[in-house]
Amino acid sequence: MNIMFFLKPKSELAYIYDYHTLRQALEIMEYHRYTCVPIINKEGKYIGSITEGDLLWATKKLKLLNLKEAENISIMKIDLRLDYLSVTAESKMEDLIERAMEQNYVPVVDDQQHFIGIVTRRDIIGYLHNKLKDCDKK
Repeated sequence: MNIMFFLKPKSELAYIYDYHTLRQALEIMEYHRYTCVPIINKEGKYIGSITEGDLLWATKKLKLLNLKEAENISIMKIDLRLDYLSVTAESKMEDLIERAMEQNYVPVVDDQQHFIGIVTRRDIIGYLHNKLKDCDKK
């Protein structure tokens, strides 16, 4: 099995750029109803992932009571609680599954670290569930 079988391409995803503000990140996540999104730079390289919790704790730490203030805070100033590790298209399925056990999704990058998409834990579990059902039928 190839990792690309599970890939949700970048063109179908929400992500934020490293030059976005805290407010922009909040709005992107709210609009798409995501709890975690990848961060990429202008060149399209994967930087990390930011969660709702990261934004919440930053808001508390910075004592932001007004959303207007969040327009002046770079997303790169926010502490990330988890390091969402990426895989490449050539990575082993074991590496993908190992990361998916700890992360909601696994970012996928090309050989130059350009972000190309994600594999969700849900898709992996769904695939394995269907395989199990097929085995039970035999």
